[in-house]
Amino acid sequence: MNLINRYIIVEIVKYFILALAAVLCIFIAIDYLGTMDEFLEANISLWRAFQYVGLKIPFIMTQAMPVVLLMAILIVFGLMSKNNELTILNSSGISIYSLLRPVLMVSAAGALFLFYLTEQVVPLTMQQSNAIKQREINKTANIAVKEENIWIKGQRQITHIKYFDPASQAIFGFTRYFFDPQFRLVRRIDARKGEFLEGKWVLSGCMLQNLDTATNTYRTSLSETLNEDLQMQPTDFHRIVRKSEEMNFEQLLSYVHKVEAEGYAATTYRVDLYAKSAYPFVCVIMALVGIGLTARRRLSKGLPVSISYGIGIGFLYWIFQSFCISLGYGGILPPVVAAWTANFVFLCGGLLLVMNAE
Repeated sequence: MNLINRYIIVEIVKYFILALAAVLCIFIAIDYLGTMDEFLEANISLWRAFQYVGLKIPFIMTQAMPVVLLMAILIVFGLMSKNNELTILNSSGISIYSLLRPVLMVSAAGALFLFYLTEQVVPLTMQQSNAIKQREINKTANIAVKEENIWIKGQRQITHIKYFDPASQAIFGFTRYFFDPQFRLVRRIDARKGEFLEGKWVLSGCMLQNLDTATNTYRTSLSETLNEDLQMQPTDFHRIVRKSEEMNFEQLLSYVHKVEAEGYAATTYRVDLYAKSAYPFVCVIMALVGIGLTARRRLSKGLPVSISYGIGIGFLYWIFQSFCISLGYGGILPPVVAAWTANFVFLCGGLLLVMNAE
């Protein structure tokens, strides 16, 4: 590796670390201050609050890394352009395309590090962070989640839900047990599906069993629909169900297969599965976009313009990616298409910028 490549790599890494540190500091301040009311209401200690926020740092790192890497590349080449270093290199016979190698090396290393975080670190830290959120802040100690199964303990009753679909916000495989003071089962409700309509849960495909105390037998009846108060809304289920970021690729794939094998739609999780495989490549794509902008000599005004370009492009990517993912959740796009479309579009844009450079 020649001196110029080493210089570029060191500069990109330096500005990447500085920019990432700034983003994380802003996140910690905003997230802590934004949830301070919840901390005070839950009466948890200052250390526990910081622990809750700190456990989310690896996840925020994975979300910010591609954009921060793009900003670092644009800053480095923006400063080099402003200081006429690129002009000197060009006059020495070194083309801007010769600088692709160190940039791609850094982006490939960033992609590997991002993959490591999403596979090994983020699932563990997000599990612990969400556990603090549920048990100590939201006070949902009476709710247990085992894979896709949800168990809710109430006043002399236990509710079991086999699966909650985040896309349709419906519950499946509903069973509620009612007990008397002697913990004898006096009533049971089974339902195939439950939907939240007009502020209440409507169960469909219901079977009711009630204890006849005179004969000590259960009377069974069927009902097409039944209104039942679950004391929870779909947003509550969103908070407690197992989340994709709490699983690595292998665990999420196994989870999808298990849910689908039981006859439930796992569209949301399958979209997240493909998105998990597509996401690390964003580092390389953003690097190509950065070098393409540099090759078109649009960063001569230095740091402010570089940061503006980085934030703007990152903002456009996240909007487009979120839009495609939403279409995947809704079943409008196939999961693999929804997860990879934004990458493909921005990759084509980056290659066009590089090939059509002035």
